[in-house]
Amino acid sequence: MRWWRPLLAGLGLVLVASLVALVARAYGVSVVPQFGELRRVVESAGAWAPVVFVLLQVLLNVPPFPRTVFTVSAGVLFGAVAGTVLTLVATAIAAVVAFVLVRITGGRMVARYAVHPRAVWVRRRLDHHGTLAVTSLRLIPMVPFAVMNYLSGLSQVRFWPYLVGTVVGCAPGTIAIVALGDAVTGHLPPSLLMISGACAVLGLAGVVLAARRPLPDEPPA
Repeated sequence: MRWWRPLLAGLGLVLVASLVALVARAYGVSVVPQFGELRRVVESAGAWAPVVFVLLQVLLNVPPFPRTVFTVSAGVLFGAVAGTVLTLVATAIAAVVAFVLVRITGGRMVARYAVHPRAVWVRRRLDHHGTLAVTSLRLIPMVPFAVMNYLSGLSQVRFWPYLVGTVVGCAPGTIAIVALGDAVTGHLPPSLLMISGACAVLGLAGVVLAARRPLPDEPPA
């Protein structure tokens, strides 16, 4: 499967956005000044703001709603560090809820996602490679978060390898995108923006690993 094409497109987008944000930061320009005001409003809400954010992300990420919306929003609303933590916590909870629901229901509600050839390819890797498969597949932008949750529930992967692989695999992309969300407010230090770019590049290793690691009944790539 040719995972590298969408990867290069996504990686290029992240790198271009990083460059734009870095230049804006260097010249003291906030890309969207209103976002800074929005963050101050959220901060004034106190402890309820992160709680509501996590609950809302979990509620909408169990169904196939784009996780990136929350990842970017976390950077804008809470900053790079707190936004990353909140997004990863919500990501883990949503992944667990979807996984358990599929296991409990026997996958009847999401069976339509399992018949596509790409879905079959993903499930076979989950069946045979556990944590490594979950981690590497989470790094691939073209595998939607919710669909990956469903396919994991339909596969033979165990709970703990699934959870660990989800958090580890989602972390690089989450850090990268949350940092970009923070960058548009003008508060992100250049060092964190560089870390964001490095995390985006790290995704390439997972894609290569997932695509080249053979299954027991197929030759090495």
